[in-house]
Amino acid sequence: MKSRFAKIKIGVLLAAIFFVLFLGQFAKAQNFSDITNFYVDKNFDISQRTQISAVLVKTSRNLYFYVDKSWWDQQVPAKKDEISASLDKLSAEFDGHIYSVLTSVFGSEWKPGVDNDNKIAVLFEPMNANEGGYFRSADEYVKIQVPDSNEREMVYLATDYIDDPQAKVILAHEFVHLITFNQKEKIMGVEEEVWLNEARADYSSTILGYDDQYEGSNLQRRVKDFVQNPSDSITEWKGAKYDYASLSMFMHYMVDHYSITVLSDSIKLKSTGIDSINSVLSKTGYKEDFAKIFTNWTIAVAVNNCSLGDNYCYLNKNLANFKLVSTLNFLPLQGSASLSVSDVTKNWAGNWLKFIGGNGDLKLDFSSLAGLNFQLPYIVEDSAGSQQIKFLALDKDEKGQIDVEKFGTDYKSLIIIPSLQSKTSDFSDMEPTYPFTYTVSVAGEQSVEEQTMIQKLLDQIAYLKSEIARLQSGNNGSANQGSCSQLNNNLSFGMSNNDDVRCLQEFFKGQGSTVYPEGLITGNFGILTRQAVIRFQEKYKAEILTPLGLASGTGFVGPATRAKINQILNGG
Repeated sequence: MKSRFAKIKIGVLLAAIFFVLFLGQFAKAQNFSDITNFYVDKNFDISQRTQISAVLVKTSRNLYFYVDKSWWDQQVPAKKDEISASLDKLSAEFDGHIYSVLTSVFGSEWKPGVDNDNKIAVLFEPMNANEGGYFRSADEYVKIQVPDSNEREMVYLATDYIDDPQAKVILAHEFVHLITFNQKEKIMGVEEEVWLNEARADYSSTILGYDDQYEGSNLQRRVKDFVQNPSDSITEWKGAKYDYASLSMFMHYMVDHYSITVLSDSIKLKSTGIDSINSVLSKTGYKEDFAKIFTNWTIAVAVNNCSLGDNYCYLNKNLANFKLVSTLNFLPLQGSASLSVSDVTKNWAGNWLKFIGGNGDLKLDFSSLAGLNFQLPYIVEDSAGSQQIKFLALDKDEKGQIDVEKFGTDYKSLIIIPSLQSKTSDFSDMEPTYPFTYTVSVAGEQSVEEQTMIQKLLDQIAYLKSEIARLQSGNNGSANQGSCSQLNNNLSFGMSNNDDVRCLQEFFKGQGSTVYPEGLITGNFGILTRQAVIRFQEKYKAEILTPLGLASGTGFVGPATRAKINQILNGG
């Protein structure tokens, strides 16, 4: 069996050599209006096709522009003229700017390549919504090796962008993938980690100056998506907008502080991913490695203040005012309080958790699984607004404790930023999650009623976990649609089987999907209800939060929040 495999492999190799030496000497002639059949990726194509016919509509010094024939034939002559004019601008931008700048930074694509033609084919096809383009490494091989190869250096762009100014951003992005294939796979014989391949491609818009004007830029879109889901791992890659967002925010920080060489020099190394970046950092004399840079970035995202340290801010002018709003945990202002939360995270994902309220000595216990590698910087803000950045050293069991005396008086907030940094290579599109737990307690004078409520909260933690699992599985249960006309009691996270909570949920459901998209009426004050409270508080920020000196919602239904709810319930 082994010898038979060897003979087949030798036969394929000889055939490939024959193709390159003899057939590959002659580039295929390309003429305007030529019709060519191309293999395409059905996962991107709007009709899930694997092959399409395309017409050549334009050539330039470096490019062939093909357009899906069925789509092209549907365009009226005036629209075709508009598209032709847009492609003139796109080809001029590529030939005069994109090609020279990106090849000077990252190196050249395979030239003349598998088709022995210096030009790159750009195929426009109708793609699924929100898809801009893609690259297929299969096209870099002869058909005897990869039967569905188009045997060309080529990239694919969505027809939605054929006359859009963003086409240059997408074309530059996909061209970097073409370069990476040559620099890594063709020259070095290694396949780059997907996340770093995408990092270089996405950062090309900044290299080319397309992000200098922030409004409408690729960078602005990444910032917007990052704010929506900041805890997305930068190394797990599913191709979602949140993958690009987190990675973009990290790369802008790293390149600004450690120069473009972390991307340009690492592409020319046989090592890949984190190892290649660490090699460049070491070679250029930096004392920080990838892990330290990532940790510093998570701090910079929270404070973005160079006065706290050179590594704790963005240097990009368009990110100078950016600051992430951490997930807020509100502690009662009187008496003792305790909060315990179990969560999960993935490698190289930031988690920003902020604690306010309370009145006494605060203690936070952090724990995870022994053998993992969590890093846990934290930020303490005093009553005057000054911030201190500190680091919690976890023991061999991944446990540690933070103590802040006079919390609520001398110190007004605590932000913890745990991140898991155990895995350093071979990342996939489905990385495992790992648990971590934090328990926060504030020791203060406490009434019997408060003790009873806190104990009730603690007793409900196990129930809340099962309730969250049930909701995530899609088993919503039945909603109790009672009437709701007035809220007379404060409501907080952890309450269960409570008529006032049902009233609150019924009210939020009536406010629409922007406040309470889930619309569940359970009587349990869980995570979904708390998020709805925060959305409502921030919707009426001027009336609820601003008078209390708060910038973000707390998730606690107190007098100010109840007053606004009752006003709306009574037709005010």
